[in-house]
Order: sequence, then C-alpha cells, then structure tokens
Amino acid sequence: MGKLVVGLIVSLWVIPISILVNSIVPDAYMDEIFHIPQVQQYCKGNFKSWDPMITTPPGLYYLSLAHIASLFPGMLLLQRISSFTDLCSTAILRSVNGALAVICSILIYEIIAQLRPALDRRKATVYTIVLSLYPLHWFFTYLYYTDVASLVVFLAMYLASLKKNYVLSALLGALAVCIRQTNIIWMLFVACGGVIDMLLANRLSVDIQKSNLSISEKDQITPTDGFVAKPGIRRRKMKSTLHVPRLSATGDDESAFLQSHLSGLLDEIQYILVQAWHSKWELVVSFSPFLFVLVAFVAFVYWNGSVVLGAKEAHAVSPHFSQILYFAMVSALFSAPFHFTLGHASVLLRSFWKLRPLSFFLGFVIFAAGLLSVHFFSIAHPYLLADNRHYPFYIWRKVINVHQLMKYFLVPLYIYSWLSILYILGKSRSRIWVLAYFLACAAVLVPTPLIEFRYYTIPFFIFMLNCGIDDINKWLLMAILYVVINSFTMYMFLFRSFQWSHESGVQRFIW
Repeated sequence: MGKLVVGLIVSLWVIPISILVNSIVPDAYMDEIFHIPQVQQYCKGNFKSWDPMITTPPGLYYLSLAHIASLFPGMLLLQRISSFTDLCSTAILRSVNGALAVICSILIYEIIAQLRPALDRRKATVYTIVLSLYPLHWFFTYLYYTDVASLVVFLAMYLASLKKNYVLSALLGALAVCIRQTNIIWMLFVACGGVIDMLLANRLSVDIQKSNLSISEKDQITPTDGFVAKPGIRRRKMKSTLHVPRLSATGDDESAFLQSHLSGLLDEIQYILVQAWHSKWELVVSFSPFLFVLVAFVAFVYWNGSVVLGAKEAHAVSPHFSQILYFAMVSALFSAPFHFTLGHASVLLRSFWKLRPLSFFLGFVIFAAGLLSVHFFSIAHPYLLADNRHYPFYIWRKVINVHQLMKYFLVPLYIYSWLSILYILGKSRSRIWVLAYFLACAAVLVPTPLIEFRYYTIPFFIFMLNCGIDDINKWLLMAILYVVINSFTMYMFLFRSFQWSHESGVQRFIW
C-alpha cells in the first residue's frame, strides 16, 4: 500500500508542473535540441541516423519508443493522432521522464523497505517523498534528459541485486549502460556489494550459530555421576559431543580466524578474500552475468575508441581529482541536517581524537592530498567558463574562484564532508562496502572534466538510501530545503529568461 501512496503523491506534483513547463517552454531547450530530433528520427524508423554531438548511447530513446507505443492505441482510438510520429512531440517525450519519476519513487520505497525491513512504513513513505524531491532529480523530471532514466534503471538494478536476482540485475545493468556509459561503474559497485553481502552473510550465520550454541550450553548439560555437587545441587557435566560449525573444513587456523571478530578494514578485506576463494564457484555462477556485461562494454570501448560516442574532444578523460571533492561538498549541503550540526561535528571530532596519533598522520595526508588536488587537478572546462545558463558557472566564479586562495580555504569543508559521509555510512554498512563506495565515486567522477551536479545524483542516492538515519525531524528539514530550492530553480527557469547578445533565442537558467 505504501508504494501506491508514494506513486500517487509524486504524480500530484509531476503532472501539473509538467503542464506548466510545456506551456511556457514548448520548444526543445539546451541538450534537448540534440536528444529530441534524434528520437524523432527513430520514430520515423530511421535508426541509422545519429547526431555526432550526442555523447550517450540511445537507451533513453528506446525507452521513449516503448512509452510512445503504449500510448499509441489509446490516442489513435480517440482520434487525437493520425500516425505514430505525431506522438513524438516535445511534450510527449518529456512525459517519459514524468512517468519514470513516478516509477523512481516506487523503487526508492521498495529499496528502503528491503534495506530496512523493520522501519515503520510511514517513515519509509516520508523518506521516499523527500528523496523524490531531490533538486537535481526533480528538476530534470520535466525535461528530456537522460538523468531520470539513468537513475530509475540503476535503482531497479540495485533492488534486483538486493533481492538476489542477479541475472535480472545484470540485464538492468546493461540497460543502464545503454543510457549512460558511466553506469558500468555503478553496475560493478552493485555486483561488488552483492558479493560483500553474500560473504558477510555467511560469516553472520556462523556467528549466530556459535552464539546459539553458547546460549544453549546449559541445555547440553545432563545429570551424571561424574560431578559431585554441593548439597541441594544436582551432579552435572558437559556432553562430549559439542561441535563448533565451520564454513569449510580447511584446518584449525581458519577455524580460529572465523571465530575471531573482524575489527578493522584490513581484517574485513582479508576475510572477504579468503571466503571469496573458498566460495569461488558459487560467486562465479551467481555473478557471471555482470561479467558478461563488463566484457561487452570493454569490447564496445575498444571498437569505439572512446567511452563517449560523440563530441569526444570536449569529453576527453582528464585527471579531475577536485571533482570528487566537489561531490562531497554538494552532497553534504543537500543533506545538510545530517552533517552540519554541533552534535554531529563533536562526534566526528571525538572519533578523530580517540585515534590519535594515527588520526593526526592520516589527517595530514588527506589534507595534503586535498590541497594538491585543488592546486594541480582543478579543471576549468570551456563549457563551464562560457555558459552562464548553468549554476556551476556562478558557483565557480563567485565561490570557488572568487579569490586565488579561496579554493584552498574550501579544502577543510571538502574533507569534513567526505569524513561525515563515510562516518554515517560506516554506522550501517561494513567498512569494505564503504571503501567500495568511495572507489566507485572516484572512478566515475575523477575522469570527468566538466563540473556537472547531475553526475552526482546516483552516488548521492546510494548514500541516502544506505545512511540509516531515522531522525524524522532531519528528513523534514531536508524536505523544506528541497521545496525551497526547487521553487527557486523552477521560478528562475520559467520566469527569469534572458537574451544573449551573440546568439538569438530565449536563454534560461538551468542546473
């Protein structure tokens, strides 16, 4: 019942705002001028046509054709159209993302229920609504971009993996890659998470069995003549058949290892590697579908000569280490009630202090790495510098580059944001899972030269879905924050248009 309520609530804002956007901005805008004509060629059956300026695969276009095909019989019956191509208008194509946004909210609800089955359903509904309002996701629901479709298919892939349907998860991963190439990293992250969960679940089952055995030891004691008790106490002794279960019969050393508690990241890595080797055939059978998708992707990149399809010069892989710092700060700001409170800051500080002097050394290394990243690996992409329709243009000029020292002053904020994110995740997920998350974020963001907040959407959702925070007041504060931001950005987009002196047409502010 909860997911139906969520879908209905999201529809209540998607439908009217879509109508408003299409009435004020009826023509294709920004990247839509590439995507919409391309899918309209597909509507005509011209599948050999391809705009060389489009960088992403045609996955969204095929989803759009399926959406249009579902509408075609009804529209034809109502005599609203005379041919299939009549349905390939800008408004109808934008409605693809509107429908996907409703599906996205249902998937979010299902994932929350899967990750936290004990969570109250009302809270799960509130959390889902808040995440559905996330500004970057919310804004592009009303335009024909790949972001919403990419997020929806990723979430479906993640949910299938959580339900241990790895074949379906890999197929959805292939579809996600066909929408946006960087989703290959998120597919590998989902597969990695599945492996970690499977192996740690094996350890947990062993720990539970051993715990149950220790609890039931009293039940294993029977009256015998081997123990002379004090008056009033029966004579007892342990049965000699007590057995400690093992994951595999590989000797006393491994048994001792399994019986110990994993206290750190290196211990978890060691455990995962050992158990992965012992369970190698089970892992190969379960996760081979992901491997097939990876091999196909590598073959495509080799054939294409690049990860992107078009405009390769403008999207060349570059060592943009500052990008991952920007992601942490932006994500922390979009979940500010979780990070920027005195209580949370003091908890982080106490955790840092308890680990001294190691924490001081690591802090110095991390701070030095942050300074080096912003000094040597801050890329000012030509698109960023030239296009004043994007908010990152103003953030770059008015914040990051307002003074030559400002980018260095921001490094502590970047580091705090990352430490806070990792700390929160570490309370609900294993250390090795958190490490895999950080590496996946780096693999997606570091090679990307252009600062685009849209690239942060999937890792942000992964963080929010796995944060494990139940403070309803913080979630409601985030909802208020999102409503304010969404109202501002949509107002600016619709009602504060402007003209360029060097180019005709109406220009609008956009993420």
